[in-house]
Amino acid sequence: MEKVLKFFKVEERGSTFKTEVLAGLTTFLAMAYILPVNSNMLAMTGMPIAGVFLATAVASLVATLLMALLANFPVALAPGMGINAFFTFTVVFTYGLSWEAALAAVFISGILFFIVSISGLRRQIIDAIPQGLKYAVGAGIGFFITFIGLKNAGIIVADGATFVALGDLSNNAVLLGVFGIILVVILYAMGNKFALIISIVVTAIVGLILNAFGVDYMPAFDSSTTGGLIDGISETGFGFVRGFGELFSTPQAIFIIFTFLFVDFFDTAGTLIAVGNRAGLVNDEGQLQGGNMPLMADSIGTVAGAMLGTSTVTSYVESTTGIEQGGRTGLTALTVSILFGLSIIIYPILSIFNGVVVGFDGFGDPIIYSPVTSMALVMVGALMITQLKHIDWDDKAIVIPTFLTIVFMIFAFSIAEGIAVGFIFYPIVMMASKRAKEVNPIMYGLMVFFIIRFVLEIFMG
Repeated sequence: MEKVLKFFKVEERGSTFKTEVLAGLTTFLAMAYILPVNSNMLAMTGMPIAGVFLATAVASLVATLLMALLANFPVALAPGMGINAFFTFTVVFTYGLSWEAALAAVFISGILFFIVSISGLRRQIIDAIPQGLKYAVGAGIGFFITFIGLKNAGIIVADGATFVALGDLSNNAVLLGVFGIILVVILYAMGNKFALIISIVVTAIVGLILNAFGVDYMPAFDSSTTGGLIDGISETGFGFVRGFGELFSTPQAIFIIFTFLFVDFFDTAGTLIAVGNRAGLVNDEGQLQGGNMPLMADSIGTVAGAMLGTSTVTSYVESTTGIEQGGRTGLTALTVSILFGLSIIIYPILSIFNGVVVGFDGFGDPIIYSPVTSMALVMVGALMITQLKHIDWDDKAIVIPTFLTIVFMIFAFSIAEGIAVGFIFYPIVMMASKRAKEVNPIMYGLMVFFIIRFVLEIFMG
């Protein structure tokens, strides 16, 4: 025990073994929603849900363990919300690539992230992009995944006349989704640190009870899905290898990889700084204790996740719940890592969290709503848009690109398009405002890169 306490510098950081373990349990409960949510999200691409679940749990275990041992940080990691939506809805659904090709892009982005983490590029890239634009991307992703949550719940639906409209509130599945959203909002407003996981579990239980009483379109336990973890991971594991050829056969390849890298890089950097400040692990110069180790743990986690079969792994802001419980060392992260390992045994009940078929569209494809997990997307999205408060709304050079970044993410239903448009218009507005010299040369390079990308799409389809 003494060796453990000494290794993690528990006493040196003013903590105790009990405090660290309780902080780890708190963090895990606050982020456990990612297991069913990420599994359902990626399964929409055709990936076996069993394989995605196991990949999510193991990748989270590995990445968080590395954060504990390499960086001694009380931060937990798992496949990120928002970037998993980019994986599913943009790379696979919009660009038409297979999930294997998407995993290949995640793998490459993880390798690049590792290189950036151990080199001086990290500071150059961070300094090149204006802070307001970083916040705009984070907030835009928040709006985007909120829209997906409302869509998955059937609260927002497609409409031939107005493109989108309010869904059928008389549908039982939609009403259950509305119940989940109301519940998570109430719990969060009351200050409950476990609002997400409690809402998911309670909504699932309510659905099961209603199903037992014969109510249509309610979640149910499906014993046919209780197996298949090994078969699933055998399909998703190293699936990225099969996707390299397809990935680089598309003109969007570089852009896809860049987007995975960009979102992971800034999401991780922002989370680590925020959590580090709360835990007193940031020095007077604003640098994290442990140097590049936290970013290295994150990048290795992304590579491991891609190899297993899941989207980009990133540091979780929910780690602040553990910080509030007194977590100050990697022992907190080690506890979370162990709990992710133990969570594998809950897979048999995952079918309860799956979507329900409420009908069929004009092409004969099933219409599936996910009332049990949709509120997680809505709530996480709501928390992400708080980044807008940091933007200087008096600076038109930031306001215009921020606005365009967000609306294009939503209306084009693509995180990638929003980033591209925002990064093109920032230098344009700065030049028009006679502030061209204030723009970092890297931003001009990115503007040209994104313009070329759009031109290639026009001529190459």
